[in-house]
Formats: sequence, C-alpha cells, structure tokens
Amino acid sequence: MKIAVDAMGGDHAPEIVIEAAVNAVNQLDVEIILVGNQEKITQKLATYTYPKDKLHIVHTAVEILNEDKPSDVVRSKKDASMFMGLAMVKQKQADAFVSAGNTGALLMGALLFVGRIKGVDRPTLAPLMPNDKQGSLLTDAGANVQCRPQHLVQFGEMGTIYMQKVMGIQSPSVGLINIGAEQEKGTDLTKEAYQLMQKAKFRFVGNVEARDIPKGDVDVLVCDGFVGNVLLKFLEGLGMTFYQNVKNIFKSSKVGMFAALLLKKQLTAFKKKLDYSEQGGAPFLGIDGVVIKAHGSSDAKAFYHAIRQAKVFAQTGVNEEIKIRFS
Repeated sequence: MKIAVDAMGGDHAPEIVIEAAVNAVNQLDVEIILVGNQEKITQKLATYTYPKDKLHIVHTAVEILNEDKPSDVVRSKKDASMFMGLAMVKQKQADAFVSAGNTGALLMGALLFVGRIKGVDRPTLAPLMPNDKQGSLLTDAGANVQCRPQHLVQFGEMGTIYMQKVMGIQSPSVGLINIGAEQEKGTDLTKEAYQLMQKAKFRFVGNVEARDIPKGDVDVLVCDGFVGNVLLKFLEGLGMTFYQNVKNIFKSSKVGMFAALLLKKQLTAFKKKLDYSEQGGAPFLGIDGVVIKAHGSSDAKAFYHAIRQAKVFAQTGVNEEIKIRFS
C-alpha cells in the first residue's frame, strides 16, 4: 500500500512528518511518498535508517500556510505539496493521503482534486473522540459550519458505516448533540434533523447532551461543524489541563511522588486515554478517496498514528460501502 504524505503541512513540518514517515515504513507494511521540498526532506532523512525502496520523495517548493485563504490557494498554489498529494490519490498513484496542513484548504483541495462520492451532499470531518469506552466518532468537527438537516442525516449514515467497518461495531448508535434530551429541544436545525433521523436506516437513539458524551454510550455523535469544532477543542484542552493538574498534585509532596510511582502504570493508561495523539487524525468521509487530516500541532507519534489510520481506512472498504448505500 502506498500512502502520500504532505511533508510541509503542520506546525512542526517537515521534521516530525519525516520522523513519522520513517517510523511508518519501518513498522507498518506501507510505502510512503513524501511530497514537499526535496532538499529539506533529504537533509532530515540522512539522519535515519529505513528501507530505501519504501520511502520516496516527490519534489515541490510550494507549500500552503495556515493563514492562506482556501479559496485563493486552490487557484494560486496548484503545485503545493497538499494538492499534489491529493492528485496522486485521484490518479491512483497513492492509496491514501495524510496532511496536517490548513483544514479548509485540505477540504477544498479534496473536493477539487479527488472529488466527492456521488450522492453525498457534504463531506464531513470525523475524528474519533476518546471516552470511557472505545471512542465515539464526532461528525462534523469543523468542515461544515452551516448545515441543513439532511446534511446531518448523511453525517450519521457515513459515521455508521465508518464505525461498522473500522471499529467493528455491528449496529452503531447515533445521537444528535443538543442542549437537552427531549425531542422538542434545540434549534430549527436540530429539530428538523431529529425528525429525519427517526426515519433513517441507522440506529438513532435521540438527543445527546454534552455532559453525557464522555461516557461513551453513543457511537456516532452528529452536529454541525461549528458545534463540533468548539466541542472537540474544549475537550482537548480540558483533557490536557486535567492531566497536568493531576501531575502537579503528585509532584507537590514526597508522599505524592511515591504514590505516583506506585500508580505509574495506571497513570500512563489514563494519559493514553486522554491523548489525542493516540487517535492520529480524522478522515474526510464522503470524499472519493482516503484523505486523513492530522492535527496541526501533531508530534511524530500523532502523525504516525494518522498514517496508520489511513492504512486501516483504505483496507476496510469504508468508501466502497458509502458508495453502495448512497447510490
């Protein structure tokens, strides 16, 4: 399997991207195509040991910055590393593409260079959120700030397929994020979406309040991209702050440090459950190819898991199933 990687996208590119790519070719049964500035990539690669036949470079000096306006760069930067990688997926030169770059540009590029699955109105960004169980898929997490009720229904349908294929859940539960559990609560959008979801073919369990999300009782969480992005970033920050406070408590005394040693295994497992880097990235569901958005501030571990996630996505036939159900 060949996975194209945007070597220049993200806050810490190209260093962490290259480190993750090397780890991927050493540990996963994949070939990596690094798309970006060849001189910078080659210099960094010289410090690593890896199978040379599994890691390739496609050169471009053009890169997309976080401050770039997506609607502008799709015209002015067609040779950017992000867009070249997406084009490889369309042309079947790569089985998947991973980038930690500008989210808006990645979505527009995916639509332009890869295309949308027929029948899908809006692709959705769908990260797996850690919780008390195996995780819940949040859809949408920022790709669609404004939505119509039927868009939310499609998000639930695609999220159901992802959880079936990737997570192995036979009949995933789907909940609509709202300010109350009652059917009549919420905005016009959520009220209309609720009515449509009751008639949908997936297992709709009603409204889900934010306080119940960490329990992990619902497999697919549906909302518009504005709500989803705010929720995702809040929980991300809360997890980091909570874990840091726990560390500070243990560090505050000798008794605390001794207790930390005794609980080291449990604390490591707890941190892993809260750590976004364990999840890797988020797929764009509804794009006619495997496109994974890694966190902009990803470290090498997080980006490695994004590559691993791309491999799993491509192998499990998620897009093929979406095409069947949306045809």
